[in-house]
Amino acid sequence: MGDVGTSVLFEDDRVRVWEMRLAPGEDSAIHRHELDYVLVQISGGRIAAVPEPDSAGPYNEYLEADVKPGDVVAIGRGGVELARNLGDGEYVEVIVELKDPAS
Repeated sequence: MGDVGTSVLFEDDRVRVWEMRLAPGEDSAIHRHELDYVLVQISGGRIAAVPEPDSAGPYNEYLEADVKPGDVVAIGRGGVELARNLGDGEYVEVIVELKDPAS
């Protein structure tokens, strides 16, 4: 499995913050969301989430959506997926993983 994002921007005992950048037509690595997370769309035109057939996350069907910069979505752990940039420009998002307080 690959990383959740392109690069880690920040990490402490409570959160891990990733940036994901995808060129037009580019797929992210297939990755598993081990933690609940918050996704913040920064830029792009259209994005798809392509889940693995046995994904245990809240979204287990192919999903396409227009990018709305500034939109924030909270998503539960468990998903196994890749992201695909369907737009004409670079897609950028920030992913904030929420670490379990006991870990």
